[in-house]
Amino acid sequence: MKRRDFIYSMALAGALPFDSLAKITLREQEERGSQRLSLERLQQWEALGYGMFIHFGMSTFDEKEHSLGDKPSTLYAPTNLNVDQWIKTAKDAGMKYVILTAKHSSGHCLWHSKFTDYHTGTSSDKTDVIAEFVKACAKYGIIPGLYYCSWDDHQPMGSKTPSYTEWGKMSSTEEYRQFQWNQVEELLTQYGKIGEVWIDIPGMLPRDYRQKLYDHIAELQPDALIVMNHGYGDGQKFDIDYAWPSDVVTIERWLPNSETKYVKWREIEGKRYYMPGEVCDPIGHEWFFLKGDNPRSDEELLGMYLVSRTRGANFLLNVPPDKTGQIPQMYVDALMRLRKNIGVVTEEFRV
Repeated sequence: MKRRDFIYSMALAGALPFDSLAKITLREQEERGSQRLSLERLQQWEALGYGMFIHFGMSTFDEKEHSLGDKPSTLYAPTNLNVDQWIKTAKDAGMKYVILTAKHSSGHCLWHSKFTDYHTGTSSDKTDVIAEFVKACAKYGIIPGLYYCSWDDHQPMGSKTPSYTEWGKMSSTEEYRQFQWNQVEELLTQYGKIGEVWIDIPGMLPRDYRQKLYDHIAELQPDALIVMNHGYGDGQKFDIDYAWPSDVVTIERWLPNSETKYVKWREIEGKRYYMPGEVCDPIGHEWFFLKGDNPRSDEELLGMYLVSRTRGANFLLNVPPDKTGQIPQMYVDALMRLRKNIGVVTEEFRV
């Protein structure tokens, strides 16, 4: 018999007051945390450990990370698009999940959205990349995740994006927020089960809307981890005003604090939450592919992986396809060497 059931039966029998049941229920709630997802579900995600981030889209072709969305849709023109190759590479590298940029700050969408004409359906290659991505993930046993940027320079609808205002003064209009709501709903209702939903630049969105969007995503994909990207930092502090609510604390281009392992339990607005960490960093130095952006050294990549994992965070390594629509061989080779080096270290410490 479970401890709670025992106390309940004792209370019914009159051997214990019913407030004992209330106290144990409260204590169990505190031990589980106030987060939406169970500890078991979050720890399943943590056990994945290693994933691939894929930045691909208009910025690949206009060679600007934060594209202004002022180029025609036809500039997006992969010459030999092979989404299957992306996911096979992730599988061969030992990765367990992949996050793809469905829409970055250019506003260009990798699916055929009915809420804009700036998408792959009006481009030089009309492939619905999201559909191919989810299909390939199913083929290789990889968990699919989707990234959506709240910063949109092509269709700002009166919003003040970081391209045109100071970072601390960015904002979004109600019209744009409805547009984002509609597009996120498209992504989460048309392609099956999604394991992680990544919302970037959440500071563009007011707190009440972020909560509504979080709840809506949770309703559409109840098992998915929902990420409001916290951005730069070592994961020790969490900016509630910028990124709450979120199931995960992102550590962008940093590593977890060197003095302590990543702190998973946090108190937010008087409640305790279990929040895993996720380090994200590029295999080279750019998020989107740029010619000459070579992979980091084998030693640095191994160090990034080991520090992230031994300090308690998942490692999401960005590996961008080039203008052909395939992951360059230099990145594939670096990933295979990294897998080998991880195996060597793991074997050494297993003894």
